[in-house]
Amino acid sequence: MSTVLSEGHEIISTKDESIQLFKSKLFDKLSRVHWYVPLIFFVPVIVYFIYSSIAIYNISILNTLMYFVAGLAIWTIVEYLFHRFVFHYVPKSTVGKKIHFMLHGVHHAYPNDSLRLVMPPAMSIPLATGFYFLFKWVFVSTFSPLFSGFILGYLAYDMFHYATHHAKFIKTRWFDSMKNHHMRHHYHDPDNGFGVSSQIWDKVFRTEYKK
Repeated sequence: MSTVLSEGHEIISTKDESIQLFKSKLFDKLSRVHWYVPLIFFVPVIVYFIYSSIAIYNISILNTLMYFVAGLAIWTIVEYLFHRFVFHYVPKSTVGKKIHFMLHGVHHAYPNDSLRLVMPPAMSIPLATGFYFLFKWVFVSTFSPLFSGFILGYLAYDMFHYATHHAKFIKTRWFDSMKNHHMRHHYHDPDNGFGVSSQIWDKVFRTEYKK
């Protein structure tokens, strides 16, 4: 199967199959990950930063909760901006196109590849570390609960993204709406509908699907 959509986001196969991205077997293995792996790495991070917010930084439980929710909200805009302006930016150069394909194009080419639906630790850990230092620099004393909420937002995004492609047992109106939103992005209009775990920013920035 080969369906031509916008450049860099063509569909090659809708089967649950995985192609080799790197000549190195180690690098290629690191580019594949089972859906539950991010939970192993990041649930302890969330728990630690919630604990440190209360026990180390002496932030009240109520304020911790408020900052935690704010961190979740920050994630939603970061998710949207990354998806729209980083993952969907297709460079002109051959090398740039190869990098784009490795980062995100491969997911559009093989949308049901179950081993490339959540972010591999080789990418997520460096990114999380970068955001940790950014949060600590920008928010100073309140970074701990904000960062924990932000990481939960990332985990929810990863789990939800996997579910939209493979969790056929979830039958709710909300999930069906979100799944249809994401499937439309893959199969009909990859230049709109960049929100995966939330449709809010598509509405704000007018990247909703054209009627």
